[in-house]
Formats: sequence, C-alpha cells, structure tokens
Amino acid sequence: LVHHNTSADMSTQETKGDAAQQQQQQQRKEKPKKEKQPAKEAPKKQAPKQAPKQADNKSDTHLLGITVKKAEDFSEWYSQVLLKSQMIDYYDISGCYILRPWAYNIWEQIQKFFDVRIKKLGVENAYFPLLVSQAALNTEKSHIEGFSAEVAWVTKSGSSDLAQHVAIRPTSETIMYPAFAQWVRSHRDLPLKMNQWTNVVRWEFKRPVPFLRSREFLWQEGHTVHATLEEAGKEVLDILDIYSKVYEELLAVPVHKGYKSEGEKFAGGYYTTTCEAFIPTNGRAVQAATSHCLGQNFSKMFNITFEDVNNKPQHAWQNSWGLSTRAIGVLVMVHGDDKGLVLPPRVAPIQVVVIPISFKNTTNTEQIEARARELADELEAAGVRVKLDDRSNYHPGWKYNHWELKGVPLRVEIGPKDFENKTTLAVRRDTGIKIPVAQENIGASILQLLEDIQANLLATARKSHEGRIQQAETWEKFMDAIETGFAEVPWCEAVECEESAKKRSGEESKQKEKAAAATAKKEGEDELSGFGLTGAAKSLCIPLHQKPLPADVKCFSCGKKATKWAFFGRSY
Repeated sequence: LVHHNTSADMSTQETKGDAAQQQQQQQRKEKPKKEKQPAKEAPKKQAPKQAPKQADNKSDTHLLGITVKKAEDFSEWYSQVLLKSQMIDYYDISGCYILRPWAYNIWEQIQKFFDVRIKKLGVENAYFPLLVSQAALNTEKSHIEGFSAEVAWVTKSGSSDLAQHVAIRPTSETIMYPAFAQWVRSHRDLPLKMNQWTNVVRWEFKRPVPFLRSREFLWQEGHTVHATLEEAGKEVLDILDIYSKVYEELLAVPVHKGYKSEGEKFAGGYYTTTCEAFIPTNGRAVQAATSHCLGQNFSKMFNITFEDVNNKPQHAWQNSWGLSTRAIGVLVMVHGDDKGLVLPPRVAPIQVVVIPISFKNTTNTEQIEARARELADELEAAGVRVKLDDRSNYHPGWKYNHWELKGVPLRVEIGPKDFENKTTLAVRRDTGIKIPVAQENIGASILQLLEDIQANLLATARKSHEGRIQQAETWEKFMDAIETGFAEVPWCEAVECEESAKKRSGEESKQKEKAAAATAKKEGEDELSGFGLTGAAKSLCIPLHQKPLPADVKCFSCGKKATKWAFFGRSY
C-alpha cells in the first residue's frame, strides 16, 4: 500500500486528459452503447472487418483524424494526438500512463543515441533498487526538501504496518551513494561513472500532462565521482552537449544551454546546467534535460572519500545528470500539426511506409504488390526503417490518413503508371510535397529525402523558436514579451529578485486573466482555450554564451546593477 505524505486534493487540478482517463475507465466497466470518447477511435481503425466499408468515408476519416486544431485548443489537440496515434493509453491511476509500442520505440531510439555517446566517456550502465530507506532519504536534508512533497511511501505489507517505512525513489542519489562510499577508497578508483535506465515516481500535485508531468516516468540518471572539481566540471558540460545533440540532432528541437539560477538549481547541488526547450504554440518553456555538479555536499553526507596521490584523505566531487521521456512530449508539441504527429526521420519507429495502389480495373495488381515488396526490401537493405502496407482490406485513402496521423516521415506510393514508368511517388509528411522518385537506386534517393526532412524540421522549429524571443530591459517590456514567448533580460541574479519577479508576474497575470475572462464571457466566447499563456514567470536559464552586457544596464525587475543576461518565461 503506497501512501503520499500530503492529503492535497487533486480533484480540481486534473487536465482534460485525466478527465478522459476517468471516463474511459468507467466506459470499460459499463460498456456503453454509444461511444463518445474520441480517443477510443484509434484502436478501431485497425479492425479489418469494419475498415473496408468505411475507409474512404468522410465522416470516418474525420473520426480517425484529429478533430481540433492545434492553434485553437492546444490541450485537447495534444490529448487527441497522443491517443489517436497510439502513443499512450490511460490507466486507472491519475497521472500514470501506458506507453504503447509507438512511443516506447521512440524512447528506444533516444536510448540508443545517448547510450553509445556516454559509453565513449567511460560511463557504465548499472541498476539500483527501486526502494530507499527513510534514513537514507533523510541523510541530505536540503536535497530531500526539494522532493518531499512528491515522495510516495510504502507503509504496509498486506495488512501489517511496516516497522520502517520505505520510499519509492524520486531520484537515486540516496540509493546509490552509500554503495559509492564502499566502492571508492583510493584515487585509483576514480573516476567512477555509472548510469541507469529506470523509472521514478514523483507524486506530482500539479495537474498531470502526459510525458511532461506524470507521477511515474522513465529516464536515465547518471551519477559520477571525481577527484577534482575541474574534472567534474568538464563532464557536466560534456553531458550537456550530448543532451543538446539528443534534442537538436535526433529530435530536431532547438534548445538553449545555460545555468540554472540559485533558486532553480538542483536541491543540494553546487550548480545546475540545463537545456531549455520552447513550445511556440503556447509560449511555454520546458526544462528538457539537466546536468548537475553536486560539489562535495553529498560526498560529505555519505562519506565518499579517497586517498589522493599524497595519501591524504579527500572528499570526492560528484555529478548527476538526467534525461526523461519528457523529451517525447516536447517532440510532439513542437512538430505535430493538425493531422497528428510529425516525426523526424532519425527518431521515427518507421521512416518510410510503402503503399501499393491498384484499382478495380487494374490488371497487374499482383505485379505491383510484388514490386512494392522488392522496393521495401531494397530500402531495408539501405538502412531505412520501412513498413510495407499491402493490406487489401483498407483503401489507400485510409492508409494515408493512418500513417500521417502516426507521423511517418515519408510515404512511397507505387501504382499502375508508376509500375510502367519504373518510378514511385514519395510524399513528405513535413510539407506534404509529392516527389517522383525513380525505382532504380531508390535507397540512396530516399535516404537523401529523409535527411532533407530532418534538416527542414529543425530549421522550421528554430525559426519559430527564435521568433518568440524578445529582449526586454524594463518590467513593462518583459510582461509584454512573456505574453507570446519568453524574454531575454538583464538580471542581477539575486534569489530575492527572482522570487519577487515570480510573485509580481503571477499577480499581474491573474489580473489580466480575470479581465480577459470577463470580456470573453460578455462576448459569449470560451473563457479559456488550451493550456493558455498565464501564470507566474521565472528564470529559465542563464545562457552559457553571454553577449556583451552594457556597463550601466539595470536589472529588469529590481533596478539594481545587472550581472548577466538571462531567459525568463513561463514553463511547465
């Protein structure tokens, strides 16, 4: 039996997704005669007995596809995309989600990309237990205070109370470091570099959002031990560079690399670096990945010491760093469109779907299908992740909608004329452009098209991203900037200044929200749509690479002397 250490009521904080989750569970029990939940349509589209009659029917296509526009109702759009593309399904515990194979395959692509790179740095994979004792969790007070509201506790075994409660890991520092203290004795044992691919539980009491904020999620967490601060600091930035490559080279999502403020850094850490992503549709930032230098704080708490080359005892320097399935949510939000997912080729489970096309009067259907199989084999031999969709009980139009919804980067069609002309028709998911491609040497041609798609998605996302950044040197300009994106501001870096800015921007936002709601109600419009650009703003990061700061520039918030440029905005 798992208890949480607070009794806060979640009922008023559920998203549309969790409301749908509860409805879906009730429907499973009651088996209603009429299905009203759009999310249930996705599994039906693969039912062979029903599809032939409805595949090209306009109303069926509407139900198969996304029924709201991304720009008009972002939260509903996001929920529909995840459900109808078969990325997730809901579970009977609020804030927990089933990752279906399409989503998990994307996570595997991320794992492969990241894992090979950290192993080149000498990192080894391991696994540590899920449960942590209360004594170990409370060893580092400032650390656990950062997670205390999110910790889930196991208090019973059957009907018996446990003599000592144990926690389900919110993170693994307090699980791993007692072992590190046993393994590290000499400078010859360093550096010690470990990573684990695992799950963690954080009993979020903010409203859950699939992938971005859930109570259980998958991640990797690296933990390393070093002899010097310089060595630890170098690794912090090496890992941050790999994280930025995960986003920019694999997911085609631009990010900003920087330092977290004192108020936003990892609890108990020395300093924190971050990759910050941005969702243009609703103007919110996402902490995409973090790499922390823990200093010697944890080594002193857990007695991780070593003898240096002069046989003198020293406390070790430590790092920790993590990337989670949050990356998948960022990917969906940044690239998705009104038709569904748009996946970058390098991370797509299926990069190309080959669809043979024949008509009632086609006399060489078998030859077309045989050639489609050959082309699929050639693409696979060239290193393309390819799927041949030669199902005869689905019409081509239905197949187009199905694979567009799932975000497959490229569709390759071969019909009677293509067969005669020894060509194919390639259709790009990112732009919808149709491109004739010769069957001869098709592998090389398609690989080049996939690279073009990858590059275009990053360029498009970067242009949209940069268009939402505004430089703001005064509070008034800052408030204007965060209405549509985030602000680059001169800042004094003081903790009390950030707290003041957070409180002040939240209060002003509430006033604007109330005024907008009153106006909307008077005009008969919806009061709120999507996640909305409301709420308090905070520091996102202090960019690693600083542009020149004028000597006399003042902090945008408190008016004191500014010390750095920083990004401020609203975030998940």
